Amino acid sequence: MKRILQLVVTRWLARTPIGMVLLGLGWLFMRRRRARNRQQPANSPALRQPGRRSGNPYAWRGPAAGNRR
Repeated sequence: MKRILQLVVTRWLARTPIGMVLLGLGWLFMRRRRARNRQQPANSPALRQPGRRSGNPYAWRGPAAGNRR
């Protein structure tokens, strides 16, 4: 639903030169934001070692993580 709304708004804004300027500025800001997020280090290496459980309580741990009999 979000993608469809983005498409409709983008097409509506692309009709006018002012809308194209707004789309360009939005694209530029999002590009900088994504680049800044990409520079931040990922989770610490200790959490990525095999055998360590994730600190996220909502992380999926697979079918073998359930109660075994």
